[in-house]
Amino acid sequence: MPKHLPSKTTETLLKKINIMYSDPFPGNSPPCINNFFSLIFANLMTPQTVAFNTLGCKLNFSETSTIGRQFTRAGYTTVPFDEAADVYVINTCSVTDFADKKCRQIVRRALKTAPDAFVIVTGCYAQLKPDEIAEIPGVDLVMGAGEKFKILDYLDDLKKLPGKGVVHAGQINTVNTFENAFSFGDRTRSFLKVQDGCSYKCTFCTIPQARGASRSNTIESILQNAQEIARLGAKEIILTGVNIGDFGNGTEVIDGIRPKKEALFIDLIKELDQVEGIERYRISSIEPNLLTKEIIEFVAQSKRFMPHFHIPLQSGNNRILKEMKRRYKRELFAERVATIKKVMPHACIGVDVIVGFPGETEADFKDTYRFIQDLDVSYLHVFTYSERPNTPAIDMDGRVPMEERRARNQMLRILSEKKRAAFYSTFEGQKLEVLVENSKKEGKLTGFTKNYIKVELAQGSASVNDLVPVQLGRFTGNNTMPAVTLSPSNV
Repeated sequence: MPKHLPSKTTETLLKKINIMYSDPFPGNSPPCINNFFSLIFANLMTPQTVAFNTLGCKLNFSETSTIGRQFTRAGYTTVPFDEAADVYVINTCSVTDFADKKCRQIVRRALKTAPDAFVIVTGCYAQLKPDEIAEIPGVDLVMGAGEKFKILDYLDDLKKLPGKGVVHAGQINTVNTFENAFSFGDRTRSFLKVQDGCSYKCTFCTIPQARGASRSNTIESILQNAQEIARLGAKEIILTGVNIGDFGNGTEVIDGIRPKKEALFIDLIKELDQVEGIERYRISSIEPNLLTKEIIEFVAQSKRFMPHFHIPLQSGNNRILKEMKRRYKRELFAERVATIKKVMPHACIGVDVIVGFPGETEADFKDTYRFIQDLDVSYLHVFTYSERPNTPAIDMDGRVPMEERRARNQMLRILSEKKRAAFYSTFEGQKLEVLVENSKKEGKLTGFTKNYIKVELAQGSASVNDLVPVQLGRFTGNNTMPAVTLSPSNV
C-alpha cells in the first residue's frame, strides 16, 4: 500500500513536471533537481498518515512505539487516533476483559472518522483469535505475534475489499526470536522491553499462547537502547516484559535446576545502573519467586533504581495459589515484602490480585483479604477473574457467580484506597524529589516521587522533565498529593 499507484491527477502533474525540466537538463539533471523530484514522488506515492491505538500493558506501549518509528522511517506522519488517517493500527490485549467488544468499538471509531482507511489489528488478542478479528467489519489485516513488526511488508499488496480481512498469524510455538522495542514520545519516561513471552503454566492465563515461550534481549542490546533513550532526552526508564525476572532463563537458575550460563536480571540491572543520562529506573512487575534478596538489596543501595516494586500475588490463600499453579506460597510473598521494608522502609509496593477464581469460597476470599490487610503494601491492582478459552481454569469446578466476583473486587478496591491513603499520609510535609510531567488539568503539573507518590504542582512552578525538590502537602484523596516546589536553599 505505501507504494500504490498515483492518482490520475498526480500522473498529469508528473508529466507536466517532466516536460518542464526535460529541455533545460536533457538526460543529465543536476542532483538537486533529482533529489527534489524524489521527495515529490515519495510524498505523492505514499499515504501520508497513520494512527495507533494501544490496549493493555506497558509492553504493548513499547511495541506500538517501535512500530510507529518503522512507519515514520517509511515516510508516514503519526496523527492522533481520533483524526482522519490513511492507516489505523490497533495493538490489542488479551488480559483485559471484553477484548472482542473493545476491538470492535475501536475499529468503528476509526472507520467513522476515515471510512476508506486501512485498519490493521495486531497484539495478543490478534494472536489468540485471528479469524474472529478478521470477521469484524472494516478490518483489513490481522497480524500475529510473530508478524507484528512486519506490518509494512504486507501493506504494499493490501487492498480495500469487502468481506473477511487478511490474516497473517503463525503458530505461537514457532515464535522464538526477541524483537527490540522501546517507547518514546512521552518527554519524561520510556518503556524499555527487556524480555518477552512466558514459560509458566498459570491455569488462568493465556499470555503463553499469545506471546510464546520466555526469551530475552541481550544486555549489550538493552544498554544500547538505554543510551539511545538517554540521547532522546527521557530521564526515566521502566523495564518491561511478560516475566522480566526470568531474564536469561533465571527461573531454572534460581530454582537450582541448572547452573547459571548467561546473564540474569540482577546482572542486567547492575549494568543499566551505569548508563549516564538516565536518572531513574523502575521495575514494572516481577514475580515474587524471582524477586531475590540480591535484587532487593541492590535496589536499596542504587541511586538510579527507584524504591518501587510491583509484585503479583493473585491470591492470599495457599490452596487457591496451588490451583492457579503459582510458584510460591503466601509465606514467601510476605517474606519478600518484609525484606523490602526492612532495607527500604519508604518503598512503595503494589500488588496484583485476582478475585473469583474457580473454587474460591467466601472463606478463601476472606483469607486473602485478611492476608493483604496485614501486609505493609501501598496499593492494589484488582482483577475480576474471567473465563478464558483453552486454559485449565475454565474447566474447573466451583464457578463463582459474577455478582459475587464484582462484590469481592469492590471490597479489595476499597482496601487499596485505604492502603494508599495510609502510605501517602506517612510522607505529609516531607521534602522529596519529583520528575515533572504535563498534567491533563488546566493550570497544573504532575509528577512522581522516587517512591511513586503522585504529586500535583502549580503550572509555571517547574519545567516538564526536570527533577525538582518539593514539599508534600496534606493527602486529601484522589490518589494525588498537593506539593510546592522548593528553592535549592530550602532543601
